[in-house]
Amino acid sequence: MQCSIHTLAVIKKTMNWLDKLPLLPLFFIALLLGLAPFSPQPHLWEKLNLLFAGDLQRPIDIFDLFLHGTPALLLLLKLVRMAKPGIRS
Repeated sequence: MQCSIHTLAVIKKTMNWLDKLPLLPLFFIALLLGLAPFSPQPHLWEKLNLLFAGDLQRPIDIFDLFLHGTPALLLLLKLVRMAKPGIRS
């Protein structure tokens, strides 16, 4: 599979943006949004359960999964990038 020069440039810009995100604030945002609301059960956990059960169908549930899961996904991607040699953050 070939990537165009434009696609490679977009990927490079995205990775540069991810590398510039500060780790500590991203960690706290991921933690707070991942666990909110704290009772009866965090939205992220509830939506992941719905997803794996095949019941994630309502638009509000899909939005909640996106909203509460995006910071955790960004944190995971940043940590993976930091673990690779030659990547500075």
